This record gives sequence, C-alpha cells and structure tokens, in this order.
Amino acid sequence: MADKDLKALFLHQLKDTYFAENAILKALPQMAEAAQAEELKGAFAVHLKETEGQVKRLEKVFQLLGEKPAGIECKAIQGIIEEGQEILQEFSGGEALDAGLIAAAQAVEHYEITRYGTLLAWAKQLGLSEAEELIQETLVEEENTDQILSELAEDAINPAAA
Repeated sequence: MADKDLKALFLHQLKDTYFAENAILKALPQMAEAAQAEELKGAFAVHLKETEGQVKRLEKVFQLLGEKPAGIECKAIQGIIEEGQEILQEFSGGEALDAGLIAAAQAVEHYEITRYGTLLAWAKQLGLSEAEELIQETLVEEENTDQILSELAEDAINPAAA
C-alpha cells in the first residue's frame, strides 16, 4: 500500500498543481492584454513573474522528492480558466470586463490557495521541511495576490463598472 500513502498523494497533488501553474502561465498574458485598467494590467504582469517563480519552486520540490517535474491534467483549473475566457469574450470592451477578469483571477487564486495549503500541511506531516519552505513562500504570494485583486476591485474597478 506504500504507493497509496500520504507521500504518493502529495506527489499526485504536486503534479496537479504543476499542471495548473503552467496553464495559468499561458492564460495570464491574455488576461493582462485584455484588461482595460492600467493597474489591473500591472497586477497581472506582476503575478505572471511570480507564477514563473512558483513553477521553479515546484520543480525544486520535485527535485527534493527525487522526481522529474511532470504535470497531470487538472480539470478544475481548466474549467476555471475556461470560465475566465467566457467572461473575456462576453464582456470584451464593456465597462464590467475588468471586474469580470478580477473575478476570474480570484477564482484561480482561491483554487491555488487551497492546493498550496494542502501541500503545506502534507509537507509538514511528511517532514519535508525544505519543500515546506518553498510551498509556504508560494502560498504567501497567492494570498497577497488575492488581497491585491480584492483591493483593486473594491477601490477602483467595481465602482467604475457600476
């Protein structure tokens, strides 16, 4: 049953998260380009750079486990990104586009926060202290991005869309 233990589950979740981060890397430039407000374009550009670093951290976690970085299809993130694409198409050029883009981006962030929170708990349980540090760093970035998007929405984007 060793292949169905917590370490195997951790690796499975890591592969899922790796796939998700790489999918997000492909989606963020399109979201940044579509955004109308310069502050939102900037937030997406900053998070794109962070996401590149997050992928590198995940690759380090794979290395710590003696595994080759690989993703497994993450239907959840694909669905969230697809919903964002629908908002982009349906509201393109409209006053509410940026509000919709923020909502889509926050759906991604919330998904990532749950994934990294779980990975962090499992890394602690498994005694993977180096992996724990890498995952914690990414979790903080994801939470900060979510907060920045909330503030941007509440202070500027949502009032402009109304």
